[in-house]
Amino acid sequence: MTTTTKFNPYLMGNFAPVRKEITADNLEIKGQLPRDLSGMYVRNGPNPQFAPLGKYDWMDGDGMLHGVRISGGRAEYRNRYVRTGGFEVEKDLGHAVWSGRLEPPQINNPYGPYKNVANNGVTFHNGKLLALWEAGLPYEVRVPSLETIAPYLCDGYLDSAFTAHPKVDPMTGELIFFGYALDAPPYVKYGVISGNGELLQTVPINVPVPSGPHDFAITKNYTILMDLPLRFRPQREEQGLPAWMFETGVPSRFGILPRYGNNEDIRWFEAQPCYINHILNAYESGDEVVLYGCRMSSTHLYPGTLRDPDENIPRMYGWAFNLKTGSVREGMLDKRPSEFPCINNRFVGREMRYGYTSRMASLRPLFDGIIKYDFGTGRSLPHDFGEGRYGGAVTFAPRIGAIDEDDGWLLTFVYDEKQKRSELLVIDAQDIRGEPVGRVILPQRVPYGFHGTWVSEMQLIANS
Repeated sequence: MTTTTKFNPYLMGNFAPVRKEITADNLEIKGQLPRDLSGMYVRNGPNPQFAPLGKYDWMDGDGMLHGVRISGGRAEYRNRYVRTGGFEVEKDLGHAVWSGRLEPPQINNPYGPYKNVANNGVTFHNGKLLALWEAGLPYEVRVPSLETIAPYLCDGYLDSAFTAHPKVDPMTGELIFFGYALDAPPYVKYGVISGNGELLQTVPINVPVPSGPHDFAITKNYTILMDLPLRFRPQREEQGLPAWMFETGVPSRFGILPRYGNNEDIRWFEAQPCYINHILNAYESGDEVVLYGCRMSSTHLYPGTLRDPDENIPRMYGWAFNLKTGSVREGMLDKRPSEFPCINNRFVGREMRYGYTSRMASLRPLFDGIIKYDFGTGRSLPHDFGEGRYGGAVTFAPRIGAIDEDDGWLLTFVYDEKQKRSELLVIDAQDIRGEPVGRVILPQRVPYGFHGTWVSEMQLIANS
């Protein structure tokens, strides 16, 4: 298979990969970094090491971690590939071996039909930094060096795909996850890992058709899984249609089960058809489970298949599932398109007042600012990156000893198209409309990417 990606927008501009892995310290800082901000910001993203095969999609590139360590008002930067098994195979051969998700599975590929690129999420649990991709195992990465250690097998017991968005319960320390399969049932498996890294359970969840959910949510006592109308039916390809299609008119289903429950305990609620890439949070309120996320009315994966001008446009949305009556309330909370929602992780699964999203520019998927939501008052406030400056997902880093929920900083990489340089912004979350308190000028371009996490200085010390 030859490459067909010469003019692919995801290989051009600041989507294009960088080839060098570097380490640099004493970085230039505009403004001041807070003295009580100490730790490491790490963000994952796609960065193909070789020219891709076939049709390239943004989700296909090899994982690359970009990290900025902050301490004593100073900053240092490093970037490293996530050295998955597939990465090493291609590195040894000197060329790409796998095509991406817009191509049919390579059934006859001697190295396997898919490559785990570990390029999407990153989370810190039980002293381990995990690089994540939803269709394979996590990879453990050493911090602060960002060197890949090995696939994370949870003492040898983890043997299924693992979501790019596991949830860490801030009270119990448990890591809750799910994984999906496309080839044979069960199409979903659900699991819990203890705060000490012990696999407590993995159980099958029955869904009628594989739908490839990207995210999910937890509350103090429950887990919310999603079965959405974007469905995978390989037999469609025999008719010249895509295997992945949004099936218009099919309701969205939300399955709520107790934290340690199984398929016998799950209760499914139906809501309006939609697709959700990312969840903000969920919590219990009386008889209801309340859920917030960035909802699309419909979606498509393949270029040229747009059927509705509102497709693939995510907006902040809310649902309330009544566990007593079975009723569902839902509604849009903001007309502005935004994605990559985040909160202060101390409130995962608990009622929160604040949430943050990346505001989408007219040229999607570029993001030109941040929206701070105050769910207590119903107000929202913006932060603008400035003309010709675009970022991505934001991460909340709490101030040490903070009491207020929004007492901390929002961290994100931004690329300045005029100056052709990348920066790490440090924004006071309590002064969202103000200028960043600090801007770290990075020694090389950081391509647009996906999700990040904040590893505190205490976590770094415990990990060393």
